[in-house]
Amino acid sequence: MLDPSDLEINVLEFRQRSFQFERMVESGGTEYAVFSRTETESESQFRPRLVHLRVVVPRAWVVYDEANDVLLPARDGSTVPHRLAEAVTEVRADPTEFPEQGIDWRRAQGPKGILVYAPEELESELLSPAGLARIAGP
Repeated sequence: MLDPSDLEINVLEFRQRSFQFERMVESGGTEYAVFSRTETESESQFRPRLVHLRVVVPRAWVVYDEANDVLLPARDGSTVPHRLAEAVTEVRADPTEFPEQGIDWRRAQGPKGILVYAPEELESELLSPAGLARIAGP
């Protein structure tokens, strides 16, 4: 399992985007790493909005891909998953349920319009109203 200092100095690659480590949250006895990213919704809009994204993954599932110098989610916490090159789309154009690196993911909207990605098998814990509030932070 990676130390918090390893999480802080590396980025998590998810959906062809880079996410910075934000903080740790604990829920149900499990420690979760929260990674964040802010991007512009769409440059084609007259007044594009900022979109705040969070990826939440059990800390034990985060692995370091030394060859590419990035963090990746891996269910077993040790095997660096095979990375696929896909076209990047606007966040709201992405499906709300999708597989990524061998894990089924869901996206939900949290407080303050934050979009949160979490493993589908943990959605009852992480994507519940209380879980989303914890992830959104203060």
